[in-house]
Amino acid sequence: MGIDYVIPPINSNEALEIGTLYSPEEICLPFKIMMGNYIQSIKNGADTIALIGSNGPCRFGEYCELQKDILSNLGYDLDFIVLEKPKEIGKEAFKNRVNKISRQSPKSKMEKWKALGKTLIAIRLIENIEKKALFRCGYEINKGEHKEILNACKNEVIQTNNPDRALNILKFYNQKINKIPIDKTKNPITITIIGEIYTVIEPFSNLYIQNKLMDYGISIKKSLSIDWWLMDAVLRPIKLNSIRIRRASREYLPYYIGGHGRECVGEALLASKEKSDGAIQLFPMGCMPEIVSKVILQSISKDKDFPIMTLIIDEMTGEAGFITRVEAFFDLLERRREYALSRS
Repeated sequence: MGIDYVIPPINSNEALEIGTLYSPEEICLPFKIMMGNYIQSIKNGADTIALIGSNGPCRFGEYCELQKDILSNLGYDLDFIVLEKPKEIGKEAFKNRVNKISRQSPKSKMEKWKALGKTLIAIRLIENIEKKALFRCGYEINKGEHKEILNACKNEVIQTNNPDRALNILKFYNQKINKIPIDKTKNPITITIIGEIYTVIEPFSNLYIQNKLMDYGISIKKSLSIDWWLMDAVLRPIKLNSIRIRRASREYLPYYIGGHGRECVGEALLASKEKSDGAIQLFPMGCMPEIVSKVILQSISKDKDFPIMTLIIDEMTGEAGFITRVEAFFDLLERRREYALSRS
């Protein structure tokens, strides 16, 4: 759209340390990392923050207000543009906030719609590439090939600021990943990743758990993604969003409790039905919806005889202990499978 923008550095200990320094001690990990993102971006010239909002009951609904106050107290004069549901803030207010961004673009209305279309295509492509890489890695012949291709794709896209070039890169890798040789006779351990959306999709916050599972030759499934979130947001007003997940969750949690607590429960039940070997729940310490889900998941695990491990993450989480728990869970799933085969 021709709007000047700043992308913060890829998340790292530096961003976390900055964010932790200026955030309330007991606030959740995504808040702290985002605070670090803001301050790093401000130092690179950003004067406006655009944020997708939420009206709760998850604490994310109050992020913007608290973050604005903290940044103001630090002496940063910023404009926050918070995009929340039109139903909650009114269609006119939503339109005004979108226009506040759109007015910065020198492009025509038609060119803006084309830019939106390219964005949606890019999101769908990268999600497809990652989904294929995560699942197919358990069947690969040459160990580590899918992980290598996935990381190469991300690195190339990050290094370009030309949208057409970025789309061509994504299309190339979407085809290339299908050509990686796999052994369909393999029967790898399959793990479904569930939990709070930020820690599920943001690799630094979950200590790069996807890479670790790929190294073990595990097939990985996960539903929560940017693509899923967009479709869920668009279809929610007409109640056609996440139909499979909502139907699955009814047995244990028929209501929305904030965040993605209901989705977590529904995904666990779907994973059990679809013969995943187990599930890993990820969430930041203090996340209320996921704490509720965690209690329900214990009942699901017992009732369905389905192993579920919960990993709670904050800035104090040690990588060594984290890896040990993941490895122990993997060993458990292997032993369960061996025992089931010996009984058959």
